[in-house]
Amino acid sequence: MSKKDFYELLGVDKNADDKALKSAYRKKAMKYHPDRNPDDAEAEAKFKEVNEAYDVLKDADKRAAYDQYGHAAFEGGMGGQGGPGGMGGAGFDFGDIFEEFFGGGGGMGGGGRRRRGPGGQSAQRGADLRYDMEITLEEAFTGKSEQITVPTSESCGDCNGSGAEKGSAPEVCGTCGGHGKVRASQGFFMVERTCHTCGGQGMTIKNPCRTCSGAGRVQKEKTLEVSVPKGVEDGTRLRIGGSGEAGVRGGPPGDLYIFLSVKSHPIFKRDGEMLYCQVPLPMTTAALGGKIEVPTIGGGRVSVKVPAGTQSGRQFRLRGKGMPALNSGGYVGDMILEAAVETPTNLSKKQRELLEEFAAEGGDSVSPQTKGFFDKVKDIFAD
Repeated sequence: MSKKDFYELLGVDKNADDKALKSAYRKKAMKYHPDRNPDDAEAEAKFKEVNEAYDVLKDADKRAAYDQYGHAAFEGGMGGQGGPGGMGGAGFDFGDIFEEFFGGGGGMGGGGRRRRGPGGQSAQRGADLRYDMEITLEEAFTGKSEQITVPTSESCGDCNGSGAEKGSAPEVCGTCGGHGKVRASQGFFMVERTCHTCGGQGMTIKNPCRTCSGAGRVQKEKTLEVSVPKGVEDGTRLRIGGSGEAGVRGGPPGDLYIFLSVKSHPIFKRDGEMLYCQVPLPMTTAALGGKIEVPTIGGGRVSVKVPAGTQSGRQFRLRGKGMPALNSGGYVGDMILEAAVETPTNLSKKQRELLEEFAAEGGDSVSPQTKGFFDKVKDIFAD
């Protein structure tokens, strides 16, 4: 039986570009994949045909030969290992289909998909780093810049990240042929595993770089200037792109994350952009009224008028004296003062006499809350 036209199998025209080819292939492969069509011999045959068609058309040389000679171009063994008819030709990546089936199961995990680095070996994004920084509430108010030193890894300058000694280069792994994975047929299924020889890199190094011992990276301490914006809160995370560990085999570096913790303050309590401060008031000031000066987080002092008869728990709002909002364009919250009337202690003889005289003269009119409370108590127990 004659073979079906490869373009027709994939459902594309002869002028389709690589992107259109790949998209059409993935749809067909997903449709006929054995995992989705168990015990379906027809689907298995279609899957093989689709793989054969894509294996030819994705390769520029094979595609040119096919366009000129058709299927005859590959008769007589031209396909070779991984050629037409195989379950995964040169450069075929089962991860593309696994990603669609299992939500990214074919990816490299944590570092994104791999690409080829210096010498052709598989490159991988470097790991992200974490740095914990503690700042004061005042520094969160004003913002700050600080130099930090982070232990990390950098691409080896002697081998340019390839891991191979100068004058040599990584070589294609003889076990996996540079794919980084080996495939074996187990009955109806094709099983793919990481190559044990190259560890999935696709390349092997016979003459490792003496500086990095073939790792392609060296350990170093990096000094960075970190700018902490004003308004940050406890737990804020800052990202510095490209300042993490160097990538493997020439891959891109990871990122550095600064985790901020704000120290507790002896006077102020924070809730978002609001600041709270409990202010002790002398009994005389609370009773007679007056003015007090209170500190602000910015370092200044503010005069606050206290009306006569102020009770504990009364609050005063100072607008614009709280914390700035992060990335808000200048908005600053308020500060809430809460009065805490202080009972005098360590009285002198004269002070005690004056208070006793005051108590005798005062009567119930100067303490209406006290009188009201005990009146309620009498009514309750009288009933």
